[in-house]
Amino acid sequence: MASDLDFCVPLFVPANRPERFAKAAAARPDAIILDLEDAVPDDAKATARAGLRRDFTELPVIVRVNGAGTPWHDADLAAVARLAPTAVMLPKVERGEQLDAAAAVLGPSIPIVALVETAAGLAAARAVASHPAVGRLAFGSVDFCADLGCAHEREPLLPARMELVLASRLAGCTPPLDGVTTDIRDPALAQQDAQHARALGFRGKLAIHPHQIAAIREGFRPSAAEIAWAEAVLASGDGAQSVGGAMVDEPVRKRARAILAWRGEPGPSP
Repeated sequence: MASDLDFCVPLFVPANRPERFAKAAAARPDAIILDLEDAVPDDAKATARAGLRRDFTELPVIVRVNGAGTPWHDADLAAVARLAPTAVMLPKVERGEQLDAAAAVLGPSIPIVALVETAAGLAAARAVASHPAVGRLAFGSVDFCADLGCAHEREPLLPARMELVLASRLAGCTPPLDGVTTDIRDPALAQQDAQHARALGFRGKLAIHPHQIAAIREGFRPSAAEIAWAEAVLASGDGAQSVGGAMVDEPVRKRARAILAWRGEPGPSP
C-alpha cells in the first residue's frame, strides 16, 4: 500500500475548478490532489464533490476530503469510495476512530494519507502511522501553527517534523510529506524548504502552485558534492575505511546508497 504513495511532489488543485485539472497534470507533478476542503468555498462543496473525476491523467489522483465533524465529510467519503482514487487525504487526524470510520466507507483498496495538523494529531502520530488504513503521513504545517500559535518557520516546527519522520519509520510507512510553502512567488524558497525537509528525513513536499514543482524536486535531489561523496564512500571497499579523513563503515555506506538512489528524478526509491 505505502509504495503506491511513494512520490515526491503532489500538487493541490481546487476540486471546484475542473478546468484546472488537466493543466495541473500537464505541469507534471508526481500526483494530483483534488481538494474538497480548504480550497473550496462552503457554497461550492456539493458541486465540487459531484465533479470529481480521475480520467484527466495517468498520474496518481488523491482526494482531500473535508474533516470528520463537518457537514460534508460523510458525503465526501461516499463520493471518494465511488471514484476509487489512488488515495484519500484525511485532514486533522487525531484519533484512531476517525481512521476506522473512514476505512469502513473506503474499503481496503483506498489508502489514507493522514494529515497531522494539530497538537492532538502530533501526540497521536505514532498510533496514526501504525493504523492499517494509513499509507503515509503528511504535515499540515499551516494549520498546526494556527493550533499552537507558533510561527510558520523552520525552527519552531523542527520538533514536529522530526516526530513525523520518527513515527513513520517506527510504523514502516513511506517517509512523510512536508507541508506547503505558502509563498508562491519565490520558487527558491520552496527549494530551500524542500532541502530542509530532506535533511530531516522527509521524502516529499506538498505543492500549491505549478511553479513550485521543479523547485521542490531540485530541493530533494542530492547535490553534486553529496553524489561525489557517496560514490567515494561506496568505492572504499568493505569494513571500516577512511574517506576524506572520516571513518566509513556499513551505516555510512547505507546512507551513500540512499543518496545515489535519488541522484536522478526524486521519486520512489529502490
